[in-house]
This record gives sequence, structure tokens and C-alpha cells, in this order.
Amino acid sequence: MKISWHATEINNSNDLKLSDFKTRSGLKEPDKKTLIKLLEADTSAISVLQYRMYAENRQSLLIILQGMDSAGKDGTIKHIMSGVNPQGVGVCSFKHPSSEELEHDYLWRHYQKLPRRGQIMIFNRSHYENVLISRVHPELVLAERLPGILSTNDINHDFWITRYRQINDFEKTIIENGTCVLKFFLHLSRKEQRSRFLERIKNKEKHWKFSSNDIRERTFWEKYIHAYQTAIRHTSSHSSPWYIIPADDKWYAHLMVGKIILETLKKMHPDFPKMDKQEEQLINKGKIQLMNEEKTSK
Repeated sequence: MKISWHATEINNSNDLKLSDFKTRSGLKEPDKKTLIKLLEADTSAISVLQYRMYAENRQSLLIILQGMDSAGKDGTIKHIMSGVNPQGVGVCSFKHPSSEELEHDYLWRHYQKLPRRGQIMIFNRSHYENVLISRVHPELVLAERLPGILSTNDINHDFWITRYRQINDFEKTIIENGTCVLKFFLHLSRKEQRSRFLERIKNKEKHWKFSSNDIRERTFWEKYIHAYQTAIRHTSSHSSPWYIIPADDKWYAHLMVGKIILETLKKMHPDFPKMDKQEEQLINKGKIQLMNEEKTSK
């Protein structure tokens, strides 16, 4: 099965409309054996390149996953990163900011969790929540105690344009310092979200994934779509594009995200560090010494 991901890349998005993008792949789901084989092929290749990047210790990869509730962010992380060395991968899920975090600018806590050299870091929700849920519920911004923002009436169009610019500057800075950024929007339909919510309610083992607030937030669906659409328009670029992934078919979303991560790692060309001549000579000397130890012991 050939998975084409190029059409999902958004780097020129002034007139973007999410309604123009499908939430289903339109492809027939392969049998389980074939699907596992496809997933394992990509995760195995990702693992090899991640190991090289970890050894190289010069670059890093930041993966941002965004989407409506039940869009499949947790499942995507599980399937794509299951075969990667945990020493070189991190996952951070950003919840409501703590009192300490609110004492700093909204990007501060995200800086603390950026990937180290050689690491892949996944943000399960991210700094984009500050132009998504905060745009749908602008009263959340008041907790930041920003100068000149005394009520939601002060949070106008210019405020959001400034936020988008700040986010672009943040990403530009980390890219210029060796961190590649991948941004995925898992595009879920309202109908499929309803189906997944009902499944979580019926299955007691999935109750921990669900709360009554999820139902409440669903009533703001159109506002969230507008917030996502506007954010993607203002923050997609050639160096930091968004990828809009059809998420109604979980298996397809997993394959698509995996392909894009793999192709990105290939373009980063991670390689094992070269050994200088002096160190090479010392190691060869050590090798001879170790071999002589064996002869002596006999």
C-alpha cells in the first residue's frame, strides 16, 4: 500500500479552510497482519535514525500533536514510538498551567521541555493551546495577568496576531539552533468524535480518558475549528509547516504520521560522530592491550 503524505503539508496557508480537507482516507483498511507489517517497517527505520541522531548529539526533533478531544494523539504516540529507544524519546502533555508557570510568560514552560541534543520530544498538546482553548475561552488569558489586559474586552484581534508572531519567533529560534519542528493536526470529524465518546462511556476501562467536560467542550466545536484554522493560517511556513492528517481512520493516521517523521529524519541526515586521529590511535593501542591480556591469561 502506498501512502502519499505530501498533500497534507501546509506551508502557504493564507486561504486555508479546514472544510476543504477530508477527515477520512477513503482507503480500505488492510488486514491486521499487513497493517502491523507496514507500521513496524516505519518504526524500525525511525529507530535506526533516532539512534544515529542520539549518537551524533547535534540535532533534535520536536513533534507537536494537536487535535480535538479523542482525535487519537495518545494512540499515535504509542504506535509510532513503540520501537524507539526510550532513552532518546520524551513525551510531554501540557495541562492547565501551574501557579509557578503563570508567574512566567506562556512560552516559558514549553522552553523547559524542549528536546535535548539527539532527542525526539513529543508535545501532546503544546504552546498552541494558548491560541486554541484560550481563544475559545479568552477568560483563561486573564490568569496570565498581562499588562493592559484587565478584561476579555482587551483581548482583541491585535492580541492574537501578536501571539501568532511570538509563536513563529519561538519556533524560528529553536529551528535555527538545531531543533527540527513537525506539527500535526489530527483532523477528526464531529461524527467520529461522537462515536469515540460513546465508546469511552460504554467501556469502563476507557472511563479514565473521559470527563463530562469533554461533552461541554464539544458544544464549542465550530469555535475550535475556527481557532485551529486561524492558527494554522498564521503559523505555517516552509521551515515549520503544519500537516493536516485525516484522523477518522486511526490506522491511516498512524501510518501517515509515521511516514512524515521517517522522511523528516532522513532529511536531517543524522550520522555517527567521526573519531579524531589521536583518539583512533589510542583506541587501537587499547585494543592491542586488551588482546594481549587474553594471551597473558593463557
